[in-house]
Amino acid sequence: MNKKDHRNINIKNRRATYDYEVLEKLVAGLVLTGTEIKSIREGNATIGESHCFFKGKDLWIKNMHVKEYGFGGAYNHDPLRDKKLLLNKKEAEKWKKKIEEKGLAVVPLRLFISDTGYAKLELVLGRGKKVHDKRDNIQKRDVEREMARAKLR
Repeated sequence: MNKKDHRNINIKNRRATYDYEVLEKLVAGLVLTGTEIKSIREGNATIGESHCFFKGKDLWIKNMHVKEYGFGGAYNHDPLRDKKLLLNKKEAEKWKKKIEEKGLAVVPLRLFISDTGYAKLELVLGRGKKVHDKRDNIQKRDVEREMARAKLR
């Protein structure tokens, strides 16, 4: 059995850029239990259906699924528990104001392990796209793909 290198962990939320217009990006740490970080280092986490919300002054993530650790036994964690995000106080206040004023959303984009071994979450402050915006993006991508094919011929 090959042991995965924890630096290769890069779990993405592919729908985030499709459903939201990216305005700002930020990297935040996560408060995790021992079995959660072990499971994440094995690549057993998903952030596709997760979203972030403010509880008081703190930012939390909900519905981030971290599979139970195989060797956790009785000390295993709840796979869907809410996790606190570690942010700079000024950044948290700034994003909270923007969310309340403009109706924006904080969406998780990518979960990764930093060089120092900590789990980090890349967050996006985004505005929801309308259906016609999504169609425009698909059309642009198709045109670019056709131009690239024409150059290769």
